[in-house]
Amino acid sequence: MHINPRVKISSAENQFLHLKKQKKLLPILSAVLAALMLALLTGCTLSKEAPRKVKDVDYSIVEEQDIPEKLKEAIEEKKAAEFKISFEDEENMYIVHGYGEQETGGYSIMIRDLYLTENALYFDTELLGPENGSNPQKKPSYPYIVVKTKKYKQNIVFE
Repeated sequence: MHINPRVKISSAENQFLHLKKQKKLLPILSAVLAALMLALLTGCTLSKEAPRKVKDVDYSIVEEQDIPEKLKEAIEEKKAAEFKISFEDEENMYIVHGYGEQETGGYSIMIRDLYLTENALYFDTELLGPENGSNPQKKPSYPYIVVKTKKYKQNIVFE
């Protein structure tokens, strides 16, 4: 029977082995850290670019009597709060922006823009309050606007 004697390592040798292991890990850790920083920095931007307009979209404002019945029902269900919906029939697409319950009548809605980008259809409207000097009805109103345009495959972005 042969017994191997235990080998004692001095503290200086122990520190040397520890440093040797750290030197092997340092390049690996540096590479991982650099990859993480690169991934984080490429996903972040400091400025938000405005979408590039491809073309203006032709549309018409739909009068209440010309709104498809299913769309009228959806508007009626949602009109108490602000809502943004789209609806398609066989030929057209309807885009609706409702501003919810207002304290009085006399409100109007202005279409600022309706345009197409490579990725989306942008619909920008603004609620205008009763004009100064007008005497609006004192009962609540539910202003909304419905526009009709041709069908587009892009998602709609309401601004």
